[in-house]
Amino acid sequence: MQTPLTWIWQRPDWPHFGWDAACLMPLLARARFAQGKVLGATRLLDANLTLEAVAAILVEDGLTTSAIEGERLDLEAVRSSVAHHLGLPTAGLIKPPRAVDGLIDVLLDATRQHAQPLTAKRLFGWQAALFPVGYSGLHTIRVGELRGNELMQVVSGSIGREKVHFIAPPRERLNAELEHFLAWFNTSSADLDGLVRAGLAHLWFVTLHPFEDGNGRLARAITDMALSQDERQPMRLFSLSAQILRERESYYDILECTQRGGLDVTAWLAWFLTQVEAAAITAEQTVANTLVKARFWLKHQSANLNERQNKVLNRLLDAGRGGFEGGINTRKYMSLTKTSRATAYRELAELVEKGCLAPTGKGGRSSAYEIVC
Repeated sequence: MQTPLTWIWQRPDWPHFGWDAACLMPLLARARFAQGKVLGATRLLDANLTLEAVAAILVEDGLTTSAIEGERLDLEAVRSSVAHHLGLPTAGLIKPPRAVDGLIDVLLDATRQHAQPLTAKRLFGWQAALFPVGYSGLHTIRVGELRGNELMQVVSGSIGREKVHFIAPPRERLNAELEHFLAWFNTSSADLDGLVRAGLAHLWFVTLHPFEDGNGRLARAITDMALSQDERQPMRLFSLSAQILRERESYYDILECTQRGGLDVTAWLAWFLTQVEAAAITAEQTVANTLVKARFWLKHQSANLNERQNKVLNRLLDAGRGGFEGGINTRKYMSLTKTSRATAYRELAELVEKGCLAPTGKGGRSSAYEIVC
């Protein structure tokens, strides 16, 4: 009796993907337009501001690519690692854990060295960097090498009520499968539209699931590498991981549907191109926020503020308009700066006097302030 063809990799024509180019054309045009607007917006920034915008996007990328897998990284640790890697000021920042540094290493290597071939050795190094002590949570895992002979499957649900969402190709096929993928990735950039190629690379790699852990983060790093190759830019100017996190449920739904289907991946590519467009649109706001921040500090460069006041103002600027819910008040200022109520009250009053903050309109014990941009 013939085994049912449950998974895409079991198809006899795997991995010869097909898609409806006419169906994708308007989505591709919209994604390209949004991508072009981000690249154009960065031309308004000088080198230092561009680096600040890249840092903000990289922080978001590091946080969200881990959050998709259910891992919550410490924001300050990621900020510290990004600042260190990009040569930005690190005074007052905490020392990040090795795993956070490893993740930022991977994200930067994928984009800064996008012109270098993607090899098995490079992939092994990336995966090892994600798990520097050989543990995923409380469990030891293989690092820097392919997974073992155990069945690799994606499962949800409690014990006894598990639901299998996906089963990866068996270990005996994995060496040849990965070699085929890498050969395609390193030779396909001239033959395919860059955004379509990035979507295919993501789907193909995550379907192989070659490692015991870290496959999703590596798939997104490979996608970023493909997008950097498409843009010929060593820096990511929008975070696709952040957009995938916003659409996490639909991401897993379309991925499972595609991996259970045939080799026509039009629906997957349509979803992917829509996310590229949305990520690029969001990134425009990041660039705009960077400009607002630069203009703010230019206006207040002679305000003679202390370190605590600078920290609070930068947090408000980073959050953007409306991003710091309820504005800043004495209690929040105390929490952010680890200072006394009297000091917080006095320093907030100084910031209002110098025109950096303005009352939100609520008085009394609910007094709060917003930044004046």
